[in-house]
Amino acid sequence: MSIPRLQLAHITKRYPSVVANSDVSLTVQPGEIHAVLGENGAGKSTLMKIIYGSVKPDQGTVMFDGTPVHIANPKEARALGISMVFQHFSLFDTLTVAENVWLGLGNHLTLSEVAGGIEAKAAEYGLDIDPSRPVHTLSVGEMQRVEIIRALLGSPKLLILDEPTSVLTPQAVERLFVVLRKLAAEGCSILYISHKLHEIRELCTACTVLRNGKVTGACNPSMESNASLSRMMIGSEPPALEHHARQPGAVVLNVQGLSLPREDLFGVNLHNIALDVRAGEVVGIAGVSGNGQREFLYALSGEDRRSDPDAIRLSGKSVGRLGPVQRRRLGLHFVPEERLGRGAVPTLSLAQNLLLTRTDALRTGGWIDVKAMHRQAADIISRFNVKAGGPTSQAKSLSGGNLQKFIVGREIDAKPKLLIISQPTWGVDVGAAAQIRGEILARRDEGCAVLVVSEELDELFEICDRLHVIAKGQLSPSIDRAQATITQIGEWMSGLWTGQGGHAATVDASVAPDVSNAQQGVRYVQA
Repeated sequence: MSIPRLQLAHITKRYPSVVANSDVSLTVQPGEIHAVLGENGAGKSTLMKIIYGSVKPDQGTVMFDGTPVHIANPKEARALGISMVFQHFSLFDTLTVAENVWLGLGNHLTLSEVAGGIEAKAAEYGLDIDPSRPVHTLSVGEMQRVEIIRALLGSPKLLILDEPTSVLTPQAVERLFVVLRKLAAEGCSILYISHKLHEIRELCTACTVLRNGKVTGACNPSMESNASLSRMMIGSEPPALEHHARQPGAVVLNVQGLSLPREDLFGVNLHNIALDVRAGEVVGIAGVSGNGQREFLYALSGEDRRSDPDAIRLSGKSVGRLGPVQRRRLGLHFVPEERLGRGAVPTLSLAQNLLLTRTDALRTGGWIDVKAMHRQAADIISRFNVKAGGPTSQAKSLSGGNLQKFIVGREIDAKPKLLIISQPTWGVDVGAAAQIRGEILARRDEGCAVLVVSEELDELFEICDRLHVIAKGQLSPSIDRAQATITQIGEWMSGLWTGQGGHAATVDASVAPDVSNAQQGVRYVQA
């Protein structure tokens, strides 16, 4: 037997309100792709941060290549040959892609050399990205590519991937798997965290299962089924969704002729977008990240108010120039893809985060009924099975999946007339994903109009009544879910679809002029 690349023995990490890891032991061999599986809040991310040196264990030992190590910080981890791609990205918004990558590689390379390395890795692994783009102009999917490329440029011996495919298209996932298998064949060990059970079964050769911070099992995932892995992870199989056919009602959201020039150099122009969402239906928008989803959602939420007033209508009322608060009063509630920073304020409690979009606890004169606010937060935590220390827990203390459940629960609990959700189950375990999707269908059956933007094609096919595809800032015609296929939607995502008249239509790749500073609208955060 070769010397293990990584050995963890009896790792324990306690926080004031929770024991994140309890007596965890794990061994990873050279060239092994090892999955760490568990529901949201099971302790997976904490364990990976211990290995990477960003969290210190209270007890236990870590051995790397047969030598005991005390990894004080990520810099020491990288020096050992450990790289990590976090679920929540560690990028500076005001710096370019190349500058962000350069920070993690030391000063032995020039910025131009780093930019060249990024372009080479991007081309080699199919992770297209422009090194000169500022990070604040990137979509979440594009930020994911930056993190993966940064990790690969470090030539790691151990690569830790925390939900690496959560915002990647199926084609991009396939390319990533080719990369990971190549790395493993070259001797690189990979620790792989994902809630996508089919990915784990396809890619990984070993699996350690965590539940409530403890190791509860180990297996070869290729020998398991999705159902058996679910039982190991959450103790049961997720409930089957019930999608009842029903006749949709009146149009709630009507978008006609929405065209907007990009607000920054690397944005996407929106071209003549037309869309209807009716009461009692779920409409899905598929597309590769960075094709105008962010710009479209900003226009719908009221963060970008530059559109013509009549370009966006809500229940017959022109809202193109209204802000987020005014649109919420008309029944529009929105779940953004960025949990921390837009969906929630990291340092505020869950109860306080309700005030971003909910006014239930506000009383005459602007007073806040704190008890009512805490009761409301506690109800959402209970209803959506959010693992947290209670209403006073800071948003940043929750795992990504549990924070997502709380944010989705906050907006669903408002009983909206129109619910817009971006990436509803990104980084969420199979049980929680089934719950969120079930809640979406329940709101639809109660007459709510729902618009879902997702890169998870399986998810869109599971919950949607109709589908669109967005590519290069243009929206395809809609197609009934029953008539669509994964292959067809995948082709449309490349920018080629059949127009309403039955003729092939290719999206317009022309670039509109940049808007001047005088024309640029002011974005308003959800609060």
